[in-house]
Amino acid sequence: MMKLYGLGPTRSLRALWALRELDAEFEFVPVNILGGEARHPDFLRLNPAGKLPVLVDGDFILTESAAIVMYLAEKYGAKGLMPTDLKERAQAYRWTLFAVTELEQPLWRIAKHEFLYPEHKRLPEDVALAREEFLAMAAVLERHMDGREFIVGERMTIADCVTAYVLDWGNENALIDGFSNLKAYFERMYARPRAPQRIAEAMADLQQVA
Repeated sequence: MMKLYGLGPTRSLRALWALRELDAEFEFVPVNILGGEARHPDFLRLNPAGKLPVLVDGDFILTESAAIVMYLAEKYGAKGLMPTDLKERAQAYRWTLFAVTELEQPLWRIAKHEFLYPEHKRLPEDVALAREEFLAMAAVLERHMDGREFIVGERMTIADCVTAYVLDWGNENALIDGFSNLKAYFERMYARPRAPQRIAEAMADLQQVA
């Protein structure tokens, strides 16, 4: 059985989303990154970067959440999460990469400079720049989503697993309010019966455990 190593509100959620949408059998293995478990030698053998999530499928180990989503979609190709048409599949790759480069990276910079970095390394001006960059790229996706239910084609794909999570993250930073298409889209995605927890809910559960 596959194992997914992850934790609450992290990007583990989008790998979890793919597993659930694909109705795959797996075991979820929580890793307490706040308690230092991701720096333990046993975990570093799985991912030398010490980050989540990690998928273990037999003797195959894969890191990076977007790559995990892509792998799972290929593994369970009959389930439709990966388009079979070449051009539609290319569009799914395109928007997945757009999400992790153009939308996610500004959000990471905001998180780092607001609370992850030691206080003496935080740059408020970089937070402002990152917000501007996110908003500019969110406007691109907002126009793309006009009249669309899913990012690519007529059904859920890898692009949705990755992007809906990123938009929820943007929503946590109050960056989505001006984008009606995006707000309706990610709320629609999280209303799916196999959707994972929203970030805020997963964070609340994590705090209760702590």
